[in-house]
Amino acid sequence: MQQRGQWSGRLGFILAAAGSAIGLGNLWKFPYMTHHNEGGAFVLVYIGAVLLVGLPIMAAEVLLGRRARRNPVGTFLALGEGRPGGKVWGGLGFLGVSAGFIILSYYSVVAGWTLHYIVLAIQGKLASLAMDPSALSTHFSEGFLADGTQQVSYHLVFMAATVGAVYFGVKGGIERVAKVLMPLLFAILLFLVIYSATTDGFSPAMKFLFRPNFGDLTTSSILEAVGQAFFSLSLGMGAMLTYGSYMRKDSSIPRSVVEICFLDSLMGILACVIMFSIIFTFDLEVSQSATILFTTLPTVLIQLPLGSFVLTLFFVLVAFAALTSTVSLMEVVSSYAIDELGWTRQRATLTMGGVIAVFGVLSALSFGANATLSGVNLFGKESSLGVFSSLDYLAANWLLPLGGLLIALFVGWIMSPGDVREELEEGHRPLGRQFGFLRFTLRFVAPIAVGAILFSVIFLGAEYQ
Repeated sequence: MQQRGQWSGRLGFILAAAGSAIGLGNLWKFPYMTHHNEGGAFVLVYIGAVLLVGLPIMAAEVLLGRRARRNPVGTFLALGEGRPGGKVWGGLGFLGVSAGFIILSYYSVVAGWTLHYIVLAIQGKLASLAMDPSALSTHFSEGFLADGTQQVSYHLVFMAATVGAVYFGVKGGIERVAKVLMPLLFAILLFLVIYSATTDGFSPAMKFLFRPNFGDLTTSSILEAVGQAFFSLSLGMGAMLTYGSYMRKDSSIPRSVVEICFLDSLMGILACVIMFSIIFTFDLEVSQSATILFTTLPTVLIQLPLGSFVLTLFFVLVAFAALTSTVSLMEVVSSYAIDELGWTRQRATLTMGGVIAVFGVLSALSFGANATLSGVNLFGKESSLGVFSSLDYLAANWLLPLGGLLIALFVGWIMSPGDVREELEEGHRPLGRQFGFLRFTLRFVAPIAVGAILFSVIFLGAEYQ
């Protein structure tokens, strides 16, 4: 096996892992879910779910990776040997690699849309389109989405940027990109938060976000908060496990995962401040579709002072958030080829990246450019998004929660408590009651919570997309 790369230190790991977790879901999905569930009380339940479900499963993923120093498949093959289930656990690792492959193939398509909008902004065309809501909507749906050449081109460009970051390794590529993009991302976000404070909707936005009204909470709201906490942290897809495999032994896992969860939640809350300020300023209709970022928001951002500049900055922010996420997905797949197939990093990254890019063309053409692909319906769900929607449904509703559930069960029930404690205490002070609490959440709380997500999908028809 090739010598395994390592992060230069804990900061490199935290920035890369936080970049993996922080993505389009933070900038669009969390604000939408919070608005849909009436604000403050939902946020508190979400934070509780992060602490009781998200953080324990993330700690489990990271400790598995560092314990085995392998990709997801190799990790479960190595750690499952001699334990109940034996090599069958290797299937859990393959589930993670498959999820990374599938998600990256269609996520890069949406990420490519941000590049198109940045180009339009630089050319001065986005501002003029945004001044006319119908013109922008027509451009996006009938012009851009239905243009197969543009869809495929921007998808391939974003995949090339992703492959480029992973090609140069852990320190030279992934960590370097994270150390540049993450501070820039937070700087842009902070600027937009300060800017949103000047809008008329800022005060009602803050009241809506931070004044809890528990009377508005429903069972569905609680379940959605748990689901959002799980999906927001990039759990169940092998990304945290893979990044954990490059973690130094003198770095603290408990401290690191707390900081990653904090940064991810902070990003979501700050995005809410920005989005709600806009929503309440312009009495905006909030859509469940991610296309709100590309159709509705530009038409309101352009109306603000310095609107053209703010509009450009916003899409740079979205592109940065997307790239840090796609890089982690690419690394999951590449690490499998490096460890299990014995390929060099360069061969693994270029080959796997090329295969994913080609597979992603199916999603790129499923928005109207190809009638056959647009009409694909793999799971009996009514949708006009064809292959794209089908893959998104498969990953979000099955692969990720199933992966997270099995990871919690493996660390909580299959691994010995001594091995788990030993790995958690490497680079950290001895754990007392904290270890008992973490073990309890992994054995009972997290499996029940994630199991509830799967139950809602199977029996209640819920969808987490």
